[in-house]
Amino acid sequence: MHSYNTVSWHTPAPDVGMIESMVQPGRAHSRIYTDERIFQLEIDRIFSRTWVYVGHESEVPNVGDFKTRVIGRTSVIMVRGKDAVVRLLVNRCRHRGSQVCETDSGNTKVFRCAYHGWIFHLDGELADCNGPEAYEEALDPKEMGLTPVPRADRYRGFVFGSLASDGESLTDYLGGAARMIDLLCDASPTGAIIADGGTHKTVFNANWKLVGMDGYHPNTLHASVVAAWGRNPDGGLGATHRESPFVDEAGTRTRDFGHGHVMLDFRGHRIKHYDSLTGFLRRIPGGEKYIAEMHAKHGEERARLLISLAGDAHLGTFPNMQLIHNQIRIITPISASKTEVTMMAVRLDGVSDEMNAERFRQQESFYGPAGAGSPDDSEIFERVQRGMVAEVNPWIQISRGMGRQKVDTDGSIVGLITDEVTQRGILRYWKQLMTTP
Repeated sequence: MHSYNTVSWHTPAPDVGMIESMVQPGRAHSRIYTDERIFQLEIDRIFSRTWVYVGHESEVPNVGDFKTRVIGRTSVIMVRGKDAVVRLLVNRCRHRGSQVCETDSGNTKVFRCAYHGWIFHLDGELADCNGPEAYEEALDPKEMGLTPVPRADRYRGFVFGSLASDGESLTDYLGGAARMIDLLCDASPTGAIIADGGTHKTVFNANWKLVGMDGYHPNTLHASVVAAWGRNPDGGLGATHRESPFVDEAGTRTRDFGHGHVMLDFRGHRIKHYDSLTGFLRRIPGGEKYIAEMHAKHGEERARLLISLAGDAHLGTFPNMQLIHNQIRIITPISASKTEVTMMAVRLDGVSDEMNAERFRQQESFYGPAGAGSPDDSEIFERVQRGMVAEVNPWIQISRGMGRQKVDTDGSIVGLITDEVTQRGILRYWKQLMTTP
């Protein structure tokens, strides 16, 4: 085991032994959040090898619709082709390397490189180039087209890409986390969600691994918000949060599915408030119909659970997607000390406009730019980052609940809501990937 009293950090990059020593049972070295050399290794060994969430198919509903996103350092285009297939293409002209798409989203008939005028079809094939007669041999449209992302797959409309040509399947990678994605999708009576509720982004000066999946902080950092929920038991969140879900006795749990996928599991807490939530829903146009349809489709037990959760899987899939409350959240690392978070509100397909409007208002109230909760998180992440730069005593604690966590019947590791099961699960897989050359 390396000691930080003796190991020199003047080497070009941390070696496997150093990485091994930085995550130990119940604690982690703060340098994994602050060192740019470690960040560059994360891009290479995590974001360039694993399955990374890119977007939802409903974001590009029409032929020619596209979104540009990032996998590690690589800009990619998610586009719906003329054959209605959603593809992932590397956003890089095959001629001289310029990006061919410079906007976040839009609709187009072709992609045209502004540098020399090369044109590409929606499926990536080369359509035309400026002055083709200058090439001794005809350019092969397939060989010179936009490069497909080496591997692309989807689960229930969620599109993932991997820059590695080989590796485990998306199904194996998601494992038990896939059933938690179902909790969001199955909250719709048709089993579908639509990610068209608007997007906003925030950038904060802190490391990407700090974002979310912590059940220990809300009663302190968001104390005023938690108290407000309890004062409004007839409101949407008040119907299920009249007692704080962030206390160990509330029936909420932390859960680790492996592969870095973790969850704040509210199922035990929310189901206790089924009656108060359905009472609230029945006052919204379309609410009674929704409840009846869910029971007809799923049966009593499953319907009660899905209605109670309202699609809040509160799941983090490693390394960059989180499903929290009514949003899909994409985490984009920029540097060791800067992170961009994109938040997209989602609609439930097959429910009334009034029900979806209520969901959007709840989303805005906590996560919007002027929301009651998200700005708190951004501020505290930056305070943590500033604190961890000072390496007087560099170890941070992630040991809460280690002695009481258990392996559940589904194979996941489970602890109480204030336990740091989630942090340990993320860093366990982080360490595995970072020490694999």
